[in-house]
Amino acid sequence: MERIAFLGTGRMGLPMAHRLLNAGFPLTVWNRTPARAEELVAAGARPAADPADAVRDADVVISMLADPAAVADVVAACVPALRAGTRLVDMSSIGPHAVRALADTLPAGVALVDAPVMGSVDRAAAGELLIFAGGDVAPVAGVLDHLGEVRPCGALGNGAALKLVMINAVVGSVALIGEALALADALELPDGTAEQALAAGPLAFAYGRATDTTSDFATQLAAKDVRLATEAAELPIAAAVLATLTAFPEIADDDLARLTPAVRKHRG
Repeated sequence: MERIAFLGTGRMGLPMAHRLLNAGFPLTVWNRTPARAEELVAAGARPAADPADAVRDADVVISMLADPAAVADVVAACVPALRAGTRLVDMSSIGPHAVRALADTLPAGVALVDAPVMGSVDRAAAGELLIFAGGDVAPVAGVLDHLGEVRPCGALGNGAALKLVMINAVVGSVALIGEALALADALELPDGTAEQALAAGPLAFAYGRATDTTSDFATQLAAKDVRLATEAAELPIAAAVLATLTAFPEIADDDLARLTPAVRKHRG
């Protein structure tokens, strides 16, 4: 089986790495905060002292990091140790421009696949993520299949691009639900009236995500994804959503669903 190096064992990376370890892949793990990898080490993964140590003998390197700067820094630290034939799979959400820039930094013979995901920690643990993959995904499909459903998207960067499209639609709909409920309050609708209508109507998915209690997608990460979108195109609505996401620093580390009561309280 392929030897895998997993870089970034935070909220999402931890359950994803567990799935690969449980599938029998020889796994080396690294995290900027080593304590976050201890659970995997106890389960049989090899701890790495630094990113270069992690990738030195790897056939597949998976990165699951917070933002474009983190990915660039960690991959730069790996470059001297990457061997020809190694495949780097970045599953972070960094946007297509950062993906293509990252490819330019890799040594000859090291292939890059961008494979960001849709789904929160619960789906990561269950192996039910939706994976948007750009580049030549076939050589790593056997690894990614343990993490969820792989949807090939064509050229390198297309996976990252589709992820931005999809996550911005979701995040924008959550912000909209918060304001819809604030409007219901301002109009003095009886308690539960708007909630029941939203849950049963065409915005049922958005309402479900806006009131979810099981997901773990930090509001500050949602803001990062919306910011990437506003940097890629002129998007006035997305800019307004970004302003809303960043208006409540007290929920920055909380799941996106916390935005709903925050907006409702503030706008109502």
